[in-house]
Amino acid sequence: MTAEALPAELRRAIVQVARTPRLLVACDYDGTLAPITANPDEARPLPESVGALRSLAGLHETTTAVISGRALRDLATLSRLPAEVNLVGSHGSEFDIGFIHALDDKARELHRRLEAELENLVLDVPGVSLEVKPASIAVHVRRAEHEAGRRVLRDVHNGPARWEGVSTTDGKEVVELAVVQTDKGRALDTLRHQVGATAAVFLGDDVTDEKAFARISGPDVGVKVGDGESLAQYRVPDTVDVAMALAFLLEERRNWLYGEQAPPIERLSMLANERSVALVTPDARLTWLCHPGPDAPAIFADLLGGAGAGHFSIKPHRNGLPLGQRYLPNTMTVETRWSRLLVTDYLEPESPSHRTDLVRVISGEAAAEIVFAPRPEFGGVPVKLVAEGDGILVQGTSEPFALRSPGVEWEITSDGMNDTATALVTPTPDNPVVLELRCGTSDLGAHELSEVDRRARAGDYWSTWARTLKLPGVQTDLVGRSALTLRGLVNTDTGGVLAAATSSLPEEIGGVRNWDYRYCWIRDAAMTVRELVHLGSTEEAEGYLRWLHGVLSTLAGPERLHPLYTLAGSVIGAEAVIESLPGYAGSRPVRVGNLANHQVQLDVFGPVVELVQTLASARGELRDEDWQMVRAMAEAVTRRWNEPDHGIWEERHVPRHRVYSRVMCWVTIDRAIKLGEVYGREVPGAWPSLRDEIAADVLEKGWNEEVQAFTTAYDGTDLDAASLFVGLTGLIDPADPRFQSTVTAIEAELRSGSTVYRYRRDDGLPGGEGGFHICAAWLIEAYLLTGRRTEAEELFTQIVDAAGPTGLLPEQFDPIAERSLGNHPQAYSHIGLIRCANLLSQ
Repeated sequence: MTAEALPAELRRAIVQVARTPRLLVACDYDGTLAPITANPDEARPLPESVGALRSLAGLHETTTAVISGRALRDLATLSRLPAEVNLVGSHGSEFDIGFIHALDDKARELHRRLEAELENLVLDVPGVSLEVKPASIAVHVRRAEHEAGRRVLRDVHNGPARWEGVSTTDGKEVVELAVVQTDKGRALDTLRHQVGATAAVFLGDDVTDEKAFARISGPDVGVKVGDGESLAQYRVPDTVDVAMALAFLLEERRNWLYGEQAPPIERLSMLANERSVALVTPDARLTWLCHPGPDAPAIFADLLGGAGAGHFSIKPHRNGLPLGQRYLPNTMTVETRWSRLLVTDYLEPESPSHRTDLVRVISGEAAAEIVFAPRPEFGGVPVKLVAEGDGILVQGTSEPFALRSPGVEWEITSDGMNDTATALVTPTPDNPVVLELRCGTSDLGAHELSEVDRRARAGDYWSTWARTLKLPGVQTDLVGRSALTLRGLVNTDTGGVLAAATSSLPEEIGGVRNWDYRYCWIRDAAMTVRELVHLGSTEEAEGYLRWLHGVLSTLAGPERLHPLYTLAGSVIGAEAVIESLPGYAGSRPVRVGNLANHQVQLDVFGPVVELVQTLASARGELRDEDWQMVRAMAEAVTRRWNEPDHGIWEERHVPRHRVYSRVMCWVTIDRAIKLGEVYGREVPGAWPSLRDEIAADVLEKGWNEEVQAFTTAYDGTDLDAASLFVGLTGLIDPADPRFQSTVTAIEAELRSGSTVYRYRRDDGLPGGEGGFHICAAWLIEAYLLTGRRTEAEELFTQIVDAAGPTGLLPEQFDPIAERSLGNHPQAYSHIGLIRCANLLSQ
């Protein structure tokens, strides 16, 4: 038998409760795990139920327990349940997990009196037996003659059951008197409190289990086994069905926690317009989309929470793996192709600023299945879908959403909280199926342009820009795709630049290093738009500098800058955890916001001043407001360059005197001096001597004789790939033996095959991470500066090989598991690829 034999409403409830952050699964023993037997000493649990409980207990944030009326000792001996399953005996007065009730002298005396009185009551009554437990005594009448048994139960209830301090629990052919206040409901509450459960499942068949069912509320699920009145919401006939229910719960919980099939990160393709991004899996599943902007809550968070977190899927009715996925050349339009089916996806660049409009076109001649399951606010808002006219309206959300789908017949189903729309369509060569997701409006009317014209317009938006680029001769197409990717991370309305399109894609599968990169870092953004200037596009740099001037206008000075802001230029909210999402491949927690917002990072000024220098060179002029900002940043460095900070990697340790941060302070002053000299601006007399002072400080305190390298910081011997900037910036001549030795030391310590790690030190967080593509790019540049071109070309080839089939790179690569890690696509990684290709082509 399969889970299909379970009642449909129970299956739906199990699917919901399986997605709770911390789950408690508890059940009775006799009549639930084990069939009722004439001899209670022969009651053995069904192996299937035992296996399911053990497997559930092995899952992340999942606790299992058996709450029985049997004495704990007898329960453990008889059930032989594995150690992972917590046992609670005597209706909750005996726990095996460290908080057994300790009886005081008064309770012990009451227990002795109770035992003596009950022995007198059952004396000479055949078939009646006492079960003496540490905190209670049970009177069993199952084997007694019916009337004799009833008489004993009446005597117990009229006598000792009324004594002060005695708690009575009635069951089937048994009454139990305890000298502590306890029942299965209290036991369930105790367990729930101990493990911090956000929802509980309880299964039971006895009258005593009703106390537990009475505590079921909210997302909890209570399941009554067998006949009889009950407070439980659901019912199954026997212990075989209990085993099925537990197995189904295990399957749903495991799928939710660890992802049924998390797609390789590098194989995700990004859609973009001038203000939004979305991710599509290799089989045309819209797996990530936020609205009203990339740093807003997700409408589709399948990437971090599976199907229950929202997705929009299209696939052939007769399933098969797609033959491939590609971008249309020089666009952000993605095609996913099967043998007789093609899905084309693009975000419309010309939509109003409050809108996110996604167009999905199904063409070919094979039947296709569509599943539309929006889950706004990371799945936190119940959704109702209403078929209306030419599409579907999404109701119950603060933002309006609509799906225009003329000619599509939808079937709408509900799981009790959310609606899902499904449809089967068959396009023809002359009549493709067009689906338009419109976020920010409830308008289902026809667009003024045909889909063909809109697709052409969306393509032209990107290809017109791409044709202006000056691409290198090395990996030309891949560099072009990297440039388009960086451009896709730019918000042209505000000028802000995303560090990456996603949040919480893990640096280690199953680990906790999961961060939200959907914001504009001062440093990362400056490096991103500077690389586009090198390729011949200045509008992104100009937009970003306008954004930065706007942020600075609200502050007393540049040293008051936070390391990162929203795309709109406002301070981001507190870092928080979305507990309802299990994370990519079970990598929790899922975070929104970023604590790095409150750190001191003195390196941020260097990349900004370098950007101003590069942009001024491309334009042939230095704007007054940019020079004023450079001067203010140089003054900030003058005041603070010798302070410790958290640095480029935003470690959550105490600040250190970091080599990279000092080098970037030097870059700030050095580039400011050069800007002033080239463009005839007054350079304060103290700057040249400060430049020399910072350089001397780095060369004296950053160099470590023991390891023959420039180290991470002045206070240790650990190495950091970012320390390569001693030579990459020109603070030290690349021909200097100290730089060459540093390159060799970092290669030996931090390079692992095709990638380069940031560092190998304890950074205050558990778990590990992959190598960073940007660090590999820095090492390539260092190889070239030190005359090691062959090594540079080899490592560059390995970075290229790590790119996904559509040319995108996430943040990191694990050389051991040979898989990509981190948020995707990552600006840093594409910056590194473009820079290395430019250098290798010279």
